Amino acid sequence: MECVWTGFVARPRRSTEGEIPEAEAIRRAQRGDPEAFERLYRLHSRRVYSVVLRMVGNPAEAEDLTQESFLQLFRKIHTFRGDAAFSTWLHRLSVNVVLMRLRKKTLPQTSLDEPADSEDETSGPKRDVGAEDPLIEGSVDRVRLERAVAELPPGYRMVFLLHDVQGYEHNEIARIMECSIGNSKSQLHKARTRLREILQDAARSEARQQRLEASEKTGSRE
Repeated sequence: MECVWTGFVARPRRSTEGEIPEAEAIRRAQRGDPEAFERLYRLHSRRVYSVVLRMVGNPAEAEDLTQESFLQLFRKIHTFRGDAAFSTWLHRLSVNVVLMRLRKKTLPQTSLDEPADSEDETSGPKRDVGAEDPLIEGSVDRVRLERAVAELPPGYRMVFLLHDVQGYEHNEIARIMECSIGNSKSQLHKARTRLREILQDAARSEARQQRLEASEKTGSRE
């Protein structure tokens, strides 16, 4: 039987018959009703886990951060005023939980304070480093792209996911990650550059494997 989070303890899931609407669950949760929190968990836990997993790339850590997100929800739901959709508010809360975890780790190789590399400014024609990248968008299948994103250094992956996947603007990312708008654009440019390299390497490796398999089949027929 599937278990769901309620307060701080998992318990068997109830029937979906007679479930209270989300708006009512929010009002009750703000008054401390544990069943209302259980309802909100059932409604949003999968989406929160999916968002967190994309950001950290580790299932075990994503589960831990999902639980932490709902603990923060328990503590902060009284601050929800309905200015945005509840799912959007919870999404931002979850993103902040992940960012707080990552800030506790040392990530010198992906510091958001580093300037754009000099070769980024001189190699090839200049372009807006915050603009859409047609070489990535729509050019590969989703599974291959997600694998490539998972290989990005954490700082690069974070900005790429916030901007290209979650739809945050650079000024919003700058506020969330406590960096400048220019640094956000620079990190996105570097993330896309690294993604292209990863995807190109994967394509070359796949082509070599296909040639090898074709050669082996030809040899076995001779």
